[in-house]
Amino acid sequence: MAEITAKLVKELREKSGAGVMDAKKALVETDGDMDKAVELLREKGMAKAAKKADRVAAEGLTGVYVSGNQAAVVEVNAETDFVAKNAQFVELVNETAKVIAEGKPANNEEALALVMPSGETLAAAYVNATATIGEKISFRRFALLEKTDTQHFGAYQHNGGRIGVISVIEGGDETLAKQISMHIAAMKPTVLSYIELDEQFVKDELAKLNHEIELDNESRAMVDKSPLPFLQYGSKAQLSDQVITKAEDDIKAELAAEGKPEKIWDKIIPGKMDRFMLDNTKVDQAYTLLAQVYIMDDSKTVEAYLNSVNAKAVAFARFEVGEGIEKKANDFESEVAATMAAALNN
Repeated sequence: MAEITAKLVKELREKSGAGVMDAKKALVETDGDMDKAVELLREKGMAKAAKKADRVAAEGLTGVYVSGNQAAVVEVNAETDFVAKNAQFVELVNETAKVIAEGKPANNEEALALVMPSGETLAAAYVNATATIGEKISFRRFALLEKTDTQHFGAYQHNGGRIGVISVIEGGDETLAKQISMHIAAMKPTVLSYIELDEQFVKDELAKLNHEIELDNESRAMVDKSPLPFLQYGSKAQLSDQVITKAEDDIKAELAAEGKPEKIWDKIIPGKMDRFMLDNTKVDQAYTLLAQVYIMDDSKTVEAYLNSVNAKAVAFARFEVGEGIEKKANDFESEVAATMAAALNN
């Protein structure tokens, strides 16, 4: 039986990333054979990872990497927020973003086949991370963005990396691009403009907004407040030339009824039309970057602000850790009931 020295254990730990006790046990089982011990730990690591495969990993971090005209944002998940602060986990996230930005995979399958700095594939790196960290660690998604030499990336991470954003801006500078990314982090747009919104999606969201107004009006009626008007439109896509012309005609009729001199209508109509557009693009404002009120200048939309500084938004990607992942909730009442039943039966 070979002597298992501290030096051997340390060497195996450095090669495998395993804990002290796991490394020692592997050396004992392989009679001190380093190569066999590494292979044994790898097999055990894969077995441990397989057992954790069905667990829900909804915590984690985003990673952002920019190099020249290529950028990537990734989301990597863990089971607990505590592990998301682990130095090994943070390094894995950052290396993943870099490897993906440089490798330019077309999908997750190609991404997992990329080779990490350690020489192992991305897929193997996550298996090993699950084994050594002790929680399910999973690579969830990525987005790649490219720019031209005259465009700018805005890279920004918020809340310790739980939100990661990259924007591409034409004109302006990197400071403006980063400010736009900060806006995206805070206001959660999902697409650039109304053109990208599905027609049925707009109708469904408009129905939700009107349902909220209906509930609000019930409360207002109880305190003798006048009801709020329902929304007829929700997106610029619904505002045809005919709709715009009718809105202008309605405003003119309103001004005439109020006895406003026709010579001052040109000064009043633009402001009222701006109000009409604002009131009838609520879905755009919720989901599209360009229609949102800019957080750095709330007198303008993002589109209007960018136009005022001769710039435009080209593209963006925003990841927030855990969005769309259904977390398992603990049923506290059932847990207490089960505990009491078990106690009564003993």
